[in-house]
Amino acid sequence: MFEELIGQQQAIDLLTSSVTKSRVAPAYLFVGADGVGRSLAAKCFIELLFSNSVKPEQLPILKNRIRQGNHPALFWVEPTYQYQGQRLTAAEAAEKGVKRKAPPVIRLEQVREITQFLSRPPLEAPRNVVVLEQAETMAESAANALLKTLEEPGKATLILIAPSPDAILPTLVSRCQKVPFYRLDHGAVAEVLTKTGHGEILQYPEIISLAAGSPGSAILAYQQLQNIDGQLLQDVKKKPTSFRHALELAKKINQELDTEAQIWLIDYLQQYYWQQTHKSSIIEQLEKTRKHLLAYAQPRLVWECTFLAILEIR
Repeated sequence: MFEELIGQQQAIDLLTSSVTKSRVAPAYLFVGADGVGRSLAAKCFIELLFSNSVKPEQLPILKNRIRQGNHPALFWVEPTYQYQGQRLTAAEAAEKGVKRKAPPVIRLEQVREITQFLSRPPLEAPRNVVVLEQAETMAESAANALLKTLEEPGKATLILIAPSPDAILPTLVSRCQKVPFYRLDHGAVAEVLTKTGHGEILQYPEIISLAAGSPGSAILAYQQLQNIDGQLLQDVKKKPTSFRHALELAKKINQELDTEAQIWLIDYLQQYYWQQTHKSSIIEQLEKTRKHLLAYAQPRLVWECTFLAILEIR
């Protein structure tokens, strides 16, 4: 079941052992960086949990239903935006062109839906399973409501996915079995990217460096890179040559990129400039840019100050 999961043998061993020894925990906490296989591991684990309830020839159908999230014993929760009376995931918001300044969160209403889901007996499976992606985005009220469910999950298993145990309430952590996930080495990253049809990303060392052992982050970074105008990218990869040039760059960034894309551009430029110049002063200046943008300062003014400062760096 875990053939697709690369570079996470410890997690595979822990999860496989819990099923084969009939010691499946009421709750798990999958901790590790984004894009290293936590969500994929959850799907593989659910396939293993549910596999005994179907005939061998039905396993491909089971896998497909789990991957699409339409199995009746599976409830998958993602952070959402509140928009015009609707809850939208990040993917749905992007599809509708909805731009939000605040990040999506797991809401109290979603936790209540989990409670309602778990009040029913499992269908077509030995137990119900709930997965909460980006569990660290839960507001305190939602986390406290989830705590009650974790105390009495019934015939169910909950999987919380978060970057670290410190990112969620200690009371939640204490009720979960922790499963660690690690950043991959270069060979494993290359294997994942090649197998998933993203081998071309390996030609961009700054993207691989930016991803820091996370194939998922490398894919997202590459997609973001493709959404930025090629000429703009070439312009910002060169130090401004004059005050006027610096102001023109700032204006162009402000006109063509939203705040989220500008934050990503900072990460990219930090990696690029470090590889090209090894000047910590530029990296520090870009870090100040990030802080100002996150504080909702006027983006064009922030970038003007950034490029004027970089212009002065020798």
